[in-house]
Amino acid sequence: MANSKDDTQALVDRFGRTVDYIRLSVTDRCDFRCVYCMAEEMTFLPHAQVLTLEEIDQIAQAFVSLGVKKIRLTGGEPLVRRDVMKLMRSVGQLDSELAITTNGSQLVHMAQDLKDAGVNRLNISIDSLREDRFKAMTRIGKLPKVLAGIDAAIEAGFDRIKLNAVVMKGRNDDEILDLVDFARDKGVDVSFIEEMPLGQISEHDRGEVYCSSDEVRAIIEQKYELQPTVERTAGPSRYYRMSDSESRVGFISPHSHNFCSECNRVRVTVEGRLLLCLGNEHSVDLLHTLRAHPNDQEKLKQVIIDAMDLKPEKHEFDLDDEPQIIRFMNMTGG
Repeated sequence: MANSKDDTQALVDRFGRTVDYIRLSVTDRCDFRCVYCMAEEMTFLPHAQVLTLEEIDQIAQAFVSLGVKKIRLTGGEPLVRRDVMKLMRSVGQLDSELAITTNGSQLVHMAQDLKDAGVNRLNISIDSLREDRFKAMTRIGKLPKVLAGIDAAIEAGFDRIKLNAVVMKGRNDDEILDLVDFARDKGVDVSFIEEMPLGQISEHDRGEVYCSSDEVRAIIEQKYELQPTVERTAGPSRYYRMSDSESRVGFISPHSHNFCSECNRVRVTVEGRLLLCLGNEHSVDLLHTLRAHPNDQEKLKQVIIDAMDLKPEKHEFDLDDEPQIIRFMNMTGG
């Protein structure tokens, strides 16, 4: 195990994988209720049980001092948290790439401020380009607001913008080419994601709606030849290019082509759990450390270093009716 006195590349797990990417959830709350992410009626955590913005900032600082090169702030929907711009400006000054994942609902009035705060990259979730279907999949989302937010983000000039779409058979798989064409038209990237079995849902059977990345790729190649590329963004997307476009097409395949052997990331949930694997419950309570040892960065860093020994080799997702992981995606951090 690495020594806490030598912070260079300190975060190495038992399988030799270096962790240089952290996803920090800033809230479990969201202004949407996407069918694959939340129950329709949600009970959110009391404020006292979630990390303060200052505590999230301390965690970010600790990880960067331990060699992390990329931070992604997630939710829920991160942009609905009060005073979140204060956190963005602070984390944006660290020596690390800063990205956020958002549903796009707040971008019309926040995109430029995010860019000015130091956010380098945006992932924007959009599963449908049809207004009625978009509302059904998000339960309460408004597509025109998200489309306007995408335009505002493009205008703000982020280093990279990527659209994320969770593909489900019978729900939106007939829009795969429409989403590729939309990304090409906007000059942004798009990634297609296999639904992850997190949380108990009632709207659909995960086995019946499962659409593999290979199936999605086959649909796209009916119109566009996809050329493999070795380009990576520290995340799990495997990218392809098209000869006549700058837009990239990515695939995130936790079922069909899992990326565990090269996993370089961990998550911190909004309640301060350092989650070592998306598909397992191995975790360490950083909230306790922060509040039992306030402002003690060395203690926090040592707890993080020690936690690397808990990172499992891989996850095991299947399509059973009962989810292996009970927590919803909004609790995990998207």
